[in-house]
Amino acid sequence: MDGVIDLKLWQMVSAYIFVVILLFIVKARGISREKEILISSIRMTIQLILTGYILIYLFNNSNPLYTIIVIAIMEIFAIYNIFKRSKTKLSKSLKRIIAISMIFGTLSSLIYFLLVVVNISPWYDPRYFIPIAGMLIGNSMTGISLGVTRLVDGMTSQRYLVESALMLGASPKIAVKEIVDNAFDSAILPTINSMVGMGIVFLPGMMTGQILSGTSPVTAIEYQITIMLGILGSVALTVILFVQLGYKTFFNDESQLIISDR
Repeated sequence: MDGVIDLKLWQMVSAYIFVVILLFIVKARGISREKEILISSIRMTIQLILTGYILIYLFNNSNPLYTIIVIAIMEIFAIYNIFKRSKTKLSKSLKRIIAISMIFGTLSSLIYFLLVVVNISPWYDPRYFIPIAGMLIGNSMTGISLGVTRLVDGMTSQRYLVESALMLGASPKIAVKEIVDNAFDSAILPTINSMVGMGIVFLPGMMTGQILSGTSPVTAIEYQITIMLGILGSVALTVILFVQLGYKTFFNDESQLIISDR
């Protein structure tokens, strides 16, 4: 490969024709999404441009403090998004469990991945740390968001089944086992499905980016495999922590269901 094709400004602008096409479709169909489409397109553009300049600075001024600050911002924003995505009001205790699960699950997976699997040096190298952290945190955020929805919906819709099991002598853990398992299954299913179609149905963004930048397809594949396994582990760990700790917030100290008090 001779080199990377450097996109000119007019080429980037020409890609916005796809936004115009979408606006035309929703307008013609009477779907009130024009404002959201425009805002999301503008936000995406501004955020990515700012991110590009910030990354250039971080890459040229490698510092552990900068890396830690960026990761902290990512975690805070991801946790906030989980709260915002929830269609039901979350209790303070459940929010605390979400935060703990996200921070512990993603950071432990990230540290293991970078220090053991990739073995970067120094450990805070932003060129590896930040992009990989973004992928792990982003996918874990989606996983927990799905887990929250299924857990809350399950505890609400199957409340009487849980109460019946409790009256028959079952512990809270046994009474909600099916709900917890369903929440975990729903949360990890998108990651599993993406792995099934990867390489045949579609080429993932990271791999495509590496190939376009001139990296050998074999090297790109090696990185993509390890990244996907890292994502799988991070999602699984964060979600299992959440569902195993989260269901307890629906019970009081006497193992009584307290959904009505939420």
